[in-house]
This record gives sequence, C-alpha cells and structure tokens, in this order.
Amino acid sequence: MNVPLLFFLGLGLLEAECRCFLNRTEEHCVCYHLSQKSASSIIQCLAATVVEFWGGDLEKYTNFPITNPDPSAIEMLQSLIIRKVIFHDLLVPEILIARVLRFFSYTQVKELVFDSCIFKGRGNWVEIAVWDLPILSMHFHNVTSAPLTGREQDFSTLSSWLETMQELSVTSSHITSLPCAIGQVFRALRYLDLAQNTLGDESLMTAFCEGAFPHLQVLSLQHNNLTSYHSVCKGMQLLHELQHLDLSQNKLTADLSTSCQWPTSLRIFNLSGTGTEALTPLPPSLEVLDLTFNHLHAVDISLSSLKKLFLSQNMLQAVPSIRNCPMLDTLHLDNNFITELPWHEMKLLEHLQDVTAADNPFNCSCSGVGGLLVLAGRGHLGQGWPQEYICHSPPGYQGKLVKDVPVSVLQCNSAAVIVPLCIVLILLGVAG
Repeated sequence: MNVPLLFFLGLGLLEAECRCFLNRTEEHCVCYHLSQKSASSIIQCLAATVVEFWGGDLEKYTNFPITNPDPSAIEMLQSLIIRKVIFHDLLVPEILIARVLRFFSYTQVKELVFDSCIFKGRGNWVEIAVWDLPILSMHFHNVTSAPLTGREQDFSTLSSWLETMQELSVTSSHITSLPCAIGQVFRALRYLDLAQNTLGDESLMTAFCEGAFPHLQVLSLQHNNLTSYHSVCKGMQLLHELQHLDLSQNKLTADLSTSCQWPTSLRIFNLSGTGTEALTPLPPSLEVLDLTFNHLHAVDISLSSLKKLFLSQNMLQAVPSIRNCPMLDTLHLDNNFITELPWHEMKLLEHLQDVTAADNPFNCSCSGVGGLLVLAGRGHLGQGWPQEYICHSPPGYQGKLVKDVPVSVLQCNSAAVIVPLCIVLILLGVAG
C-alpha cells in the first residue's frame, strides 16, 4: 500500500514509479522497487486478477491528502477485474490503511494478503465503518502490529464489514491471546488459521468464548504453545459447527483420568507431531484422523465413520485392529516397526483402497509378505511400492525387495505340507 497502490485505487497520484511484470496469461502482475517518478509500469497490472506489491515505506505518506474519487475514477475502479491484492515487506501506518480501504468498496477485490509487513500506530477506523467493503478473505503472515488486547473497540467499529468475513489467517505473528469480543464480531467466519503463534492452553477459553466464531468450520492451531489435550478439548466445546481441527506440532500430553466431549460436528482431526503416546477419547464422528510423527506403540480405534487413518512415523510393532472402522478406505503405516500385514484382517474391509507401509522391517515369510503381495496385485499399495518395501528377515531374504520374494505353499507354510506327510507315513507304517 504505497504510492503505486494509491494510484491503483484511483486516487490520482500519478507520480509513482515501479517495475511491474505481467505473466503470460495476464492474470498475475508483480511490482517491485517502488519509488516516485512514473506510473507507466503499473498500468499493465490493471488487466490482472492478482496484483502483488513488493517493498516500500508508506510512513512518509501518512499526511498525504486523500480526496474522494470523482465519478470517472469510480467508474474505472468498478471496471477492474482484480480480485486479490498482495503486499510484501511494507511499512504501513494504520491511519493510512483506514483512509484508503474505503476505496476498495468500488472494486471487486475479495482477498487481501499482507506478508512480512509492519503496521504502525492506530487507525481511525470510524472513517470506513459505513462503507460496504467486498473483501471476504484476509491473510496476515509474519506481521508486526500492536497487540490485539485493548483493540476490541476498533473491531466493533468495523463490525458491519467484519461480520461478513469468511476467511481469516494470522500466522507467524506472535499472537499470544485473542480477546473474546473480537471473536464475537466475526459472525460469518468459516475458516480461521492461527498457526505458528504463541497461543497457550489458557487463551483458548477466552478466544472461543460464548458467541465467538459461531459458524467456524475450519480451525488451525498448528505449532503454538498448546500442551494439554484436555484443555484444548474444553476450549473447543462452544464451536458447534467445527468440522476440521489442526493441532499438529503442539506438544500435547493427555490426562487419561479426565474426559472431555469434542464437538460432534468434528470430521477431520490432525494430531500429527504432537508427541502423543496414547490416545484419549476421540471425536465420535471422525472421517479423517492424522496421527503421523508421534510415539504410538499400539492403537485401538473404533470409529464407525472413519475413512482415512494416517499412522506413519510412529513406533507401532503391529497393524492396529481396524475391524471396527468398516468405512476405512485409506491406511498409511510407513516408517514403523511392523513386520507383517495380516491379510485376513485387511480383506474384511471392503472399502480399503489405499494402503502404504513402506520402510518397515518386514519378515518375508508367507505371513509377512502375503498380505502385501495381495494388496499390490490389486493395485491398493500406494506410494513407495516396490522400492521402499525391503525384507529384514529371515536371513536368506534380508535386503531383498518384498516383490522379489517367491511365495509358494511349501515356502509359506511348510508345516501345512510336512505335518500331513508325516501323519501319512506313520499310518502307513502302522498298517504295514
């Protein structure tokens, strides 16, 4: 949001200069190295649907006179097909944003992105409170600004716009808390990404209080400072429409002596990289469960709606019982300590189509590879087959690819042949 952007918004500041590049499809335009000489380069961006601005310091324009657009400027703004505007590495006075945002009400811009920007000061948001902004999605990554605590009135002033917002992400921006009153403004928000911040367990009850984010469906709390599985569960209890929850890369511990009821609407649950050693009660209606990169030694799951189960990078020594997951179609077991895939259990699941079990120490006896070869023959073994399926035992097959192991009745179950043969010989001897 610098002088070239002000020109783009139709403010008549034609003395800006930047180097802009429009891609071959004329859909994406990127502008670099903004300065104050000529606006000729930015004109080509007016045909794009996505425009990016890289670099600039807008502080010197804080007191720049910004007048309301005349009818011809409004007509030009309304004719633009730009849907998304991205700002990188900008120093932005909030007072300037508050004065300029109203010009977006004449455009078709639906999405704003601020990446590695610094916001200074406090804006006078009353200036745009009455404007009908079309922006439905906002994304902030690695931004620096004043703390959210104490700014509830600013958000309340913008409620007529923010209550229509559908997507919001504030990532890698050192957020430690989210006041209840701010969440209550976002009445229509469906998607909220707060990944890579410093939110703790105690902040969740406040952030997701009664009336906050009432229609939230997707929530990412990836890589924060969350530590208690039970506390997180309690913090989610008022999100009655939540369908997708990402808690990955938090160091969660479970207290098996306590219980908590997850929202019954929850369908997708990501607990990867949380250090989980044992499972506590899971949401009952899950369809997708990601438990990769944990310390699970055994898993016992009974979820009648579960379709996809990801257990790669754990410490499992056997395939978990999946009989009580009749709808399962995807099972990933890569990088565990599993020696065999029991075909007798796999074949009970008629929906199972995608199985991966690469980089496990397979016992290449019949019981060890029989299930694998049947799955491979049906085209149900996914990525990694056959190069990453290697025998670890018995010694005669160590280092061989599983696919190269000959499987026959004699090799797979010699007892099934030898024992009956011995019995026949004994009977013949007795008869003789």
